[in-house]
Amino acid sequence: MCAIRRCLLALFVALSLVACSTAPPTGVQPVTAFELSRYLGQWYEIARLDHSFERGLSDVSATYALQSDGSVQVINRGYNAQKKVWKEAVGRALFIGERSVGALKVSFFGPFYGGYHVIALDQQGYRWSLVAGPDRDYLWLLARDKTLSPEIREQLLSQAWALGFATDRLIWVEHTRDDAQ
Repeated sequence: MCAIRRCLLALFVALSLVACSTAPPTGVQPVTAFELSRYLGQWYEIARLDHSFERGLSDVSATYALQSDGSVQVINRGYNAQKKVWKEAVGRALFIGERSVGALKVSFFGPFYGGYHVIALDQQGYRWSLVAGPDRDYLWLLARDKTLSPEIREQLLSQAWALGFATDRLIWVEHTRDDAQ
C-alpha cells in the first residue's frame, strides 16, 4: 500500500510540475494585441537554444493552422542530415488566457503541455517573432523568410539577452534544402 501511495504522490508532483511549465519565465511578458489570424501559416526557425527534440536538425519550420475547435495545429519539421530524413512532429496549441495575448501552451505528447510565449513580434507585418518556452532554456527566433535582416536580428538578440537568455548559445539554423517533402 505504501508503494501505491508513493506512486500516486510522485504522479501528483509530476503533473503539478507539468501544469507549471506553461507559464512564461519570471520577468518575461508575452506580447499584447496579438492576432492569431495573422500569426497562422509557416514560419522558419532562424535560431534556437539547443534541446534534444531538435538536435541536429536544419531547415526547421513551424506551420500553424486554426482548427474547428479553436485550437491551433502545430507542425514542426526539420531535416536530419545524418539520417537523411525529414523529421516531423504534430502538436496542438491552446491559449492560456486572453486570445489577444501571445501566451499559449503546446502539446506534442498527449496531456503534457509546455509554454509557448511570443515575447517580441513585428506587430505591423507579422514577419518575425521571438518565442520563449516555460523557462530560459527555450528560445526561438522565427521569421516568415529563411533569413532575418541584421538590424532585426541584433534587436531581438539584445532583447533576449536583456531578459536573461543565453544568446551566446543560440544555434543558427541553416536553410539550404528545397525538397521539403
